[in-house]
Amino acid sequence: MHIIDLLAAAAPAAPQNKFGFAEALEQGGFIAYATVVILGVMSFGSFYILFTKWFEQSKILRQGREVRTSFWKAPTLKDGATKLEKNSAWRQIVDDGLQAEDEALKLKDSTEAHDWLHGSLARSEASINARLASGLPFLATVGATSPFIGLFGTVVGIYRALINIGIAGSASIDKVAGPVGEALIMTALGLLVAVPAVLAYNYLQARNKGIAEQLTGFSTDVLANIASGGAVRPATIVSPAKAAPAAAAKPAAAPTKP
Repeated sequence: MHIIDLLAAAAPAAPQNKFGFAEALEQGGFIAYATVVILGVMSFGSFYILFTKWFEQSKILRQGREVRTSFWKAPTLKDGATKLEKNSAWRQIVDDGLQAEDEALKLKDSTEAHDWLHGSLARSEASINARLASGLPFLATVGATSPFIGLFGTVVGIYRALINIGIAGSASIDKVAGPVGEALIMTALGLLVAVPAVLAYNYLQARNKGIAEQLTGFSTDVLANIASGGAVRPATIVSPAKAAPAAAAKPAAAPTKP
């Protein structure tokens, strides 16, 4: 055992890595730390917006399926509104439509009353779409600017490498490895932040367009229902489970006697 201990003590120590991520930030100083902090805040904000908007969109889509199955089965819009969740996009359109209907009765011209009703529903729909689009400009900004922020750190790292070469008088690897490694890290961080932000923006924007189409159709149905006094409403979908008993209830034809 003593021989093994002596050999271990005499063996040369393992070389330490002086070019890791923490070492590169330490060499970069304030600019490197500031760049990493800014990119970190951008990345956190991008993922926060992605998840919060995704849950908000999923809730509206789920409520839209409930509207198609239960809302239009009610005899009136007021009765149907009680089946919708409060503070939901669909409830807002119905409530704004009913309020616009009461206010349109004060107008003497029927054409102006219809235009007022149509404009009120359009404003309600536009406010919902604006609320859904909130946060997306931040994602677009992150996707457009974070590569340049990383590039700024890259330029500073290359500049520091050139300074080290000038001071040493030679481009030895130990003089340029740290600053060049820092520059590459900043470039990678900028792209790592930008790519998820761009993908999240396109994904959420596509879902918002689908929701906007559904809201437009629902708003049109509400307008037609109000203008017709409740006579016009979208056709309800009859499920196969209900259609089967109706078909079974039909009496079979009696066999003919020869």
